[in-house]
Amino acid sequence: MAYEAVIIELLGDRGDVITMNIADGTAIAKGAILQLTDNRTALISAADKPVAGIACSEKIANDGQTTIGVYTNGIFDLKDSGAGGAVGTCVCLGGTNVIKTAAANADLGYIFGKRLATSAAIGTESVRVQVGKVY
Repeated sequence: MAYEAVIIELLGDRGDVITMNIADGTAIAKGAILQLTDNRTALISAADKPVAGIACSEKIANDGQTTIGVYTNGIFDLKDSGAGGAVGTCVCLGGTNVIKTAAANADLGYIFGKRLATSAAIGTESVRVQVGKVY
């Protein structure tokens, strides 16, 4: 994979890690942004989906592991998928392991952080991630 999140600072209780279900046959890189699906299940991210968190560790396909820890609270360097955005703007998934500026009418469940710096088009910037916070 590419563009995994880079930890800048874990907040709360060391990133407020929660355990999510994961399919045994799935391979996930540490730092992958995971989307939330039914029954507390996490998948590799896709655009315009609710976020479960950021993978704390690598998951090897078919290793028998069916859960994964995800960070839900911290500051991470994340890759922008396109146009960039201004400091303080809310972000949502823009594709696999990338973010985009959330639309003004975005579903609040899809927003998972705020930019801490202005990011250039297809740039990498620090984002305050708070999964589950209502912005």
